[in-house]
Amino acid sequence: MLNVGVFGVGHLGKFHLNNWKEIDGVKIVGFFDPNNELAKEVAATYNIKRFLDEDKLFDACDIIDVVVPTDRHYEVCRRALRKGKHVFVEKPLANTMEEAKDLVNMAKEANVKMQVGHVERFNPAFLALKNVPMNPLFIEVHRLAQFNPRGTEVSVILDLMIHDIDIVLSVVKSTVRNIHASGVAVMTDTPDIANVRIEFNNGCVANLTSSRISMKKMRKMRFFQKDAYISIDFLEKKTEIIKLQQQGDEDTFSFDLETPNGTKTISVSSPEVPVANAIKLELESFVSSIVNNTSTVVSEIDGYLAMEVAHQIIEKINSANRQAK
Repeated sequence: MLNVGVFGVGHLGKFHLNNWKEIDGVKIVGFFDPNNELAKEVAATYNIKRFLDEDKLFDACDIIDVVVPTDRHYEVCRRALRKGKHVFVEKPLANTMEEAKDLVNMAKEANVKMQVGHVERFNPAFLALKNVPMNPLFIEVHRLAQFNPRGTEVSVILDLMIHDIDIVLSVVKSTVRNIHASGVAVMTDTPDIANVRIEFNNGCVANLTSSRISMKKMRKMRFFQKDAYISIDFLEKKTEIIKLQQQGDEDTFSFDLETPNGTKTISVSSPEVPVANAIKLELESFVSSIVNNTSTVVSEIDGYLAMEVAHQIIEKINSANRQAK
């Protein structure tokens, strides 16, 4: 039995508590949160012990689940790693690149498992493509959200776009050659809407748009590659593949298309999207990596690489905005 302690029981922390309670082989020892009113409510509602001493909670656990605001990630993770605890930390990994690099080194030195909460890796619509060859030449991404004060301690890049940066890096598997970015602060002191073009050394180009001041929600990603067009709707949990039909293809329907090279048969398929709880899946995978001593699906290094690109984007935006003044 693995003992779990949760740091931070706000909006997302409550989701974590609910899911930890449903995972076999773990026990929630307690939680820490400095907000007295919130802590009393959670302790009563979930029948979970509130710890007033952080060190006592660290010492009572095998796993530390870090769901505190981003600017506190480093402090909590650092203390947990120094005590040899396995750490699950919500995205982004840390607040600064220096902090992120330090955590990567400490996790390696402590020889423990560390996973970053890039939950879209566990979105059923993305999981439906696990057996589909992905070699995109161009990627188009839109992640739009209505304004919510929660999470605005960081820019839209670290709040929303970092999900898509992580997905793109996991699929493209190439180093970044160049980044073009523009962003505007509308409701907060940091960019609330941004458009980014990432050029990779293998020739792939990704165009990402993120906004937290939109009238409607959207979380879509489209991959264009030599043999296929693949669409993922992370919000509606739908996936579609359009490609040149090949023998043995299982398609939803097909149609003929006249091209300069003759008639081509186009296959349209919708892979079965499993009904799944992404947060529960990511926490279960983390437990599995500990029990079976395997690599985490989204390692601290993955989290660092996503942050590295995100901070390059932020610097590009800041530099452009300084020049515009």
